[in-house]
Amino acid sequence: MEIAKIISIDELMEMVSVGGMLRTGIDLFNKNNVLLLSGDHVVNNVNTLLHLKTMGLTEIPINVENQGGIWDQYGNERSIAHESEGNHVPASELKKPADSRSTDIKKKIIEIHEVKREAEQKYKKAKKNIIKVIEDIKNTGGEFDYGLVENTVMDIFNFITRKENAFSYLTKELFSYDDYLYNHCLNVCIIGTAVIRRFNEHFSSEINKYLSNRYYENTHEHEKTSSASFLYYLPEELYDISIGFFLHDIGKIMVPEETLNKEGALSKEEFKLVKNHSLEYGIRLLNKNKVKSPFINNIIKYHHGILFKGEKNCYPSDRYYLENPAYVKICKLADIYDAMTSKRCYKEAFNPVVVVTDLFHEYAHKDPMLQFILHSFVNTVGIYPPGSLVFLRDGRMAYIVESQGPLVIPFTDTHGTTLSRQQDPIALDELGEDEEDLKIDRRKPVLSQAEVYSLLPSFLKESM
Repeated sequence: MEIAKIISIDELMEMVSVGGMLRTGIDLFNKNNVLLLSGDHVVNNVNTLLHLKTMGLTEIPINVENQGGIWDQYGNERSIAHESEGNHVPASELKKPADSRSTDIKKKIIEIHEVKREAEQKYKKAKKNIIKVIEDIKNTGGEFDYGLVENTVMDIFNFITRKENAFSYLTKELFSYDDYLYNHCLNVCIIGTAVIRRFNEHFSSEINKYLSNRYYENTHEHEKTSSASFLYYLPEELYDISIGFFLHDIGKIMVPEETLNKEGALSKEEFKLVKNHSLEYGIRLLNKNKVKSPFINNIIKYHHGILFKGEKNCYPSDRYYLENPAYVKICKLADIYDAMTSKRCYKEAFNPVVVVTDLFHEYAHKDPMLQFILHSFVNTVGIYPPGSLVFLRDGRMAYIVESQGPLVIPFTDTHGTTLSRQQDPIALDELGEDEEDLKIDRRKPVLSQAEVYSLLPSFLKESM
């Protein structure tokens, strides 16, 4: 029988805000049986608890019999059950026990498959909902079920809150463009939500460090404590921002399909029609459905806006680059990334590695805030996003399973011949000095999935 200690969420927020951490040891679900927090997840950011509070939780159970616990900012375990006073556990013991590299990688692959399965289910459900929204707009002259949009985005937001890199495993249709608009709306929402959450946590943390240092500037170092008195975006604002990402291109429903899918350059009149998807049509649909959020309005109208001084081909032109808020700039990056890595009727999907690199070169060192946003984007998507194809130094080609590491699976031999048997994944960040030939060869060009599709083994083709 599991025994859990119930603790006020406000008390836990206070503890985490000054550098503490907790693990519940028990899965938390909402009334609809949706998982809000995994029992083995270490909570060290107050935003996670703020999110749970907005979901109606006022108390959190801590199951000490299942590795649940609370640690202060110094790594000492707080007594919350029948433990004796003075019981201290180093924060390092929160980490998983040392296993062999092979066992660790196998566990990681199992976890990836589990997240991918859940992600695919959520993607299919969300895509079904966005199709209904778009069809309703077409059939009613502009009306749609805003409640359905809210529920869809909340499900995505909660999933990404639990699994920060979950967007990496969501289905991406690389060899089909029939449902581009539906997929694009979802992908931008998923990528943008993951990036805005990372940006919000990291930027808020930097501001809090600055505020703490200023506040304690005349205090001895050992007397200082960290504080979390600043949040750039509150949880309810993040929800509206995610909805804006979801609806950012909704105005394209009113643009003729032959214009949207035209091969070759657009005429001036055609380009004006395309621009109207954000300047006029999208805003008109918001007004028709009485959606008043300034976050959603800004995203729809300005997601093609200027990000830095002197940037060309941006619209509308009625704002200085500093006037476009961080969430709008994140939407633009997510929009460009997904458009470039998706197949269209007039182009193939580009390798994500190339797109991330090009985005970084285009927007780096232009503006301090944009630089911070860009780093949040690259750290979220990864320098080597899942699905990317790279060469290893020994000549083999490999598939990126996860950007963290990254984790790769070789699928050819050193001569470029497809392997008949699936190889064990390699965690590149765990290689020893004598394994240099297994690292990524940055001198060789990266290729798109379409270019090497014929070389991919069946198990990798299925993953696409």
